[in-house]
Amino acid sequence: MQAIALWTRKRLDGRFHYAWIAIALTFLVMLITAGTRATPSVMMVALERDFGWDRATISLALSINLALFGLMGPFAAAAMERFGLRRTVLVALSILGAAVGASALMQSSFQMTLLWGFIVGCATGATAMTLGATVVSRWFKERRGLAMGILTASTATGQLVFLPLLASIVESQGWQPVVLTVATGIAVVLALAFLFLPERPAELGLPLYGEPADAPLTPREPHRNPIRMAFSTLARAVKVRDFWLLFFSFFVCGASTNGYIGTHFIAMCGDYGLDPVKGASILAAMGVLDLFGTTFSGWLSDRFNNRVLLFWYYGLRGLALIYLPWAFGLSYFGLPVFALFYGLDWVATVPPTVRLANDVFGPREAPIVFGWVVAGHQLGAAFAALLGGVLRNSLGTYTVATMISGALCLVAAVMVLRINRPRPALASA
Repeated sequence: MQAIALWTRKRLDGRFHYAWIAIALTFLVMLITAGTRATPSVMMVALERDFGWDRATISLALSINLALFGLMGPFAAAAMERFGLRRTVLVALSILGAAVGASALMQSSFQMTLLWGFIVGCATGATAMTLGATVVSRWFKERRGLAMGILTASTATGQLVFLPLLASIVESQGWQPVVLTVATGIAVVLALAFLFLPERPAELGLPLYGEPADAPLTPREPHRNPIRMAFSTLARAVKVRDFWLLFFSFFVCGASTNGYIGTHFIAMCGDYGLDPVKGASILAAMGVLDLFGTTFSGWLSDRFNNRVLLFWYYGLRGLALIYLPWAFGLSYFGLPVFALFYGLDWVATVPPTVRLANDVFGPREAPIVFGWVVAGHQLGAAFAALLGGVLRNSLGTYTVATMISGALCLVAAVMVLRINRPRPALASA
């Protein structure tokens, strides 16, 4: 409620800006969103065992989830402008909690596809990276890279850190208690967002973080049709070469992170004799590393050339993936070395990508443009989730899929060097 947020702001007056409270609340929303989206990877083996579904069938539902998760981004950003950020977040969390709770009763693969593919995919798409970009643009004039780095870290942290707990529940009690646990977590975050998340700083009588105290308050934009807004912004963006470089590099980002490793790594570990709890624990370690790596990436993106940062991030990720099949055969240093390099780099690409989108398209259109770029990210994730399952079924191993993912990262490392690159002036005659 707005009154509670205003009361909290008055208690904090003179100590620190309420923008950091908004960041903390958005962090929790994105944390539970990412944890929810990653939950099916923990349940994959249990669903195979209980229902007899093959891995390709489950991967199809997850690929739909990932695709809609991304495609919702630009429309969610536009809806936040039209209907309000707070209202959009509360509706999305309500739908998400209801769908996850209802999935405890599912008995068929169609229900899995409907609930976890379509409904969860759409709901999580409204409370993910596009939400973070919108909050940062509304609340921050300075430290935008750091703020986006913190929020981006929540994505991998939520996706990975909770996995050992959920995997333990699957091992001891089955998959139904897992979805009920996740639904409870969504309800808690929904309550916190309802109580403490304001629409924008002007509603608390505050300027943006980094603006002087006497700066004019940012007014609410006129209401516009969110669908028209999303497509009109896309129509302008597709004419710019940098949009396609951002889109396809983020396609690779999604394919090589939550699409492939996030979906298949626990099952991959099973192929090498590691139980789901051990596989989830490795992912959790990568989530902790990403919390530091992505936050640090946000700090770097405020200070250094973002194209160069992306070159190193994609290049190192590609080398880590190419190394992964051999890591399982190295008794002590194999997987820990992979977890270290890959974990620090999991979604470190997001803060520089957001900064480049702002540089190219400006702060007003950048959140919606970034929403379309996130759509590319999740289309890549859907592609990798489905392809990984199909190749595993046909070849009996994940090695070929891992090599493809690593090679795509190396290609992206070269592509990003051309984003927002100054063009040389024509020589005078």
